Amino acid sequence: MKTHSIKTWNEEERPREKLMLQGAACLTDTELLAILLGSGTRRQTAVDLARDLLAACGGRLDALSRMESRHLTETDGIGPAKATTILATFELARRLAAELPEDELTIRTPETVARMMLPHLQNLPHEECWVLYLNRGRRLIGKEKVSVGGLGSTIIDIKIIVKKAVDRLASGIILIHNHPSGNPHPGEQDVRQTDALKKAAAVFDIELLDHVIIGKKKYYSFSDELTSTL
Repeated sequence: MKTHSIKTWNEEERPREKLMLQGAACLTDTELLAILLGSGTRRQTAVDLARDLLAACGGRLDALSRMESRHLTETDGIGPAKATTILATFELARRLAAELPEDELTIRTPETVARMMLPHLQNLPHEECWVLYLNRGRRLIGKEKVSVGGLGSTIIDIKIIVKKAVDRLASGIILIHNHPSGNPHPGEQDVRQTDALKKAAAVFDIELLDHVIIGKKKYYSFSDELTSTL
């Protein structure tokens, strides 16, 4: 039986050494998480601690990625430092998944928008509204979260969105928000806000190119007027 110190394990069993020898792909979720945690407690190794944390999430990384700091620290041995490391790691993963290759920074389809924003929005328990700012050639020049709402809705500030677009010298904008229910079909408020933003932006010669609603692995595009499966 292994002791509570990873240093006493065989070198090929230690997560860090195993990663260096065999590559990160050869490690289990528990071993990778143990490397992030860095250390355990007097009673547990980092691997034991990682295993307990994953067990609290039903063994699912997506559940772990949605945990807030206050929930992470409910696990014995997880303090603020370890919690922030975990939160930062998952945020980097989301940003990597949302990052478009250089040759795709010109946005011409709702599918590209959905693929970019899905990592940010699909698992949130609340609504968020984002805006993409594009130049005249539809090349992405900015991306920004503009509001956070509750379970069922979020209010967008049309004046702020248009001002930010003017400040960036954007020729076009794309509005994106999520439906935590998983159903991306727009409600009456979505339709009203889309129409109001389109009219306000047009005053400054800025085109609202699309409004994309993200659901659970599905999206709705106002420009396409259909729901597509990712």
